[in-house]
Amino acid sequence: MEVKAIKGHHHVSAITANARKNLDFYTSVLGMRLIKKTVNQDDPSVYHLFYADERGNPGTDFTFFEIPPAARTHYGTNSISMTSFRVKDDQALAYWEDRFRQLGVEHESISVRTGRASMSFRDPEGQRLMLVSDEKNTGVPGGIPWEKASVPARFGITGLGPVQLTVSRSERTARVLTEILGFRETRSFASPVDGQKDIRVFETGEGGTGSEIFLEERKDLPGERPGRGSVHHLALRVEDEMELRKWIDRINKSGYANSGFVDRYYFRSLYFRDPNGILFELATDGPGFDQDEELESLGESLALPPHLEPRRIEIEQSLKPLS
Repeated sequence: MEVKAIKGHHHVSAITANARKNLDFYTSVLGMRLIKKTVNQDDPSVYHLFYADERGNPGTDFTFFEIPPAARTHYGTNSISMTSFRVKDDQALAYWEDRFRQLGVEHESISVRTGRASMSFRDPEGQRLMLVSDEKNTGVPGGIPWEKASVPARFGITGLGPVQLTVSRSERTARVLTEILGFRETRSFASPVDGQKDIRVFETGEGGTGSEIFLEERKDLPGERPGRGSVHHLALRVEDEMELRKWIDRINKSGYANSGFVDRYYFRSLYFRDPNGILFELATDGPGFDQDEELESLGESLALPPHLEPRRIEIEQSLKPLS
C-alpha cells in the first residue's frame, strides 16, 4: 500500500522533574505558548505540558512529561541529543543572544552550522537546545508566534527545527530513516568533536529546517542514561488517520515491533523503536488542540481526554498547582 511522504517534525517530547519551573522557562523566557495543560495518558498522576506557537500547529510542539524523581541525565549515545527551534532570521537570533545574556541562560555564541546561523543553549535542567535562523531556509513552513507572548512576535520561535540523533551505529538508524520512513540523505557537515565522523543530514517532504534529522555517530561515549533534561521521543507528521493506518501496515511488514494504533485524542499515533533504541512516533496533523478548549483560552485549564474525564477529581487532587 503506497504511503505519502512524512511531512516533517510533529513534536518532540522530553522529561522534566519540575513542571512549575519548566513552565516558567518555556513561557516566560522562550515565549512559547502553553497550548495544552494535561496529564501523561499512561500515568495520569503527572503533568504533560505542550508548548507551541499560537494554536499548536503540527511541527511547533515541544512537550514535557513531568517525572518528579527523575535523576539528571548522563549524556551518551542512542539518544535524541539535541532539539532546535526555528526563528525568522539572523536578526532574531541576535535578539536571543542578547536576551539569554541578560537572563543568565546558559548559551554559546552564534555560529554557522551546515550553512545556517545557529546558537546552542540549555534549559535549567540541561536540556540540549539550539536556535536556528530561517533566513536562508526554504521548505516546510513554520508556525506563527503567539502575539501575547513574553517575546515580541517579530523574534518569536516559529517551530521545531532540526533534531539530532546520537547513536553508536549510524547505519542502523540511517536504514530506518531512508528505507522505512522515506527520508533522503542530502548532505553532511563536520562534527564539532575532533576525530569523529561527519554528521549526516536527512530530510523529508518539502525539506528544510522543519523536516531535518541530523545523525551523529559516536564511538567514544557510553549509552545515554536518561533523566530530567533528556528527550523521550521524536514524533513525525502524517496527514490523517487514513494515512496513519497505511504507515502502521508498512511498519508491521517491516518487522519492527510497534504500539499499533494509539488514540491520543488530540492526534492519532504509532510508536516504534529503531535498532539503536531511538523511539519514533508517527502522529496525525489533527484533530488538534482546540477540540476541547477555545483557541483564546488554550492551556489555561486542566484538559483531560474523554476516557480520563470521569477521574478528574482524583487526578486534580494528585497534581500540584502550576501557579
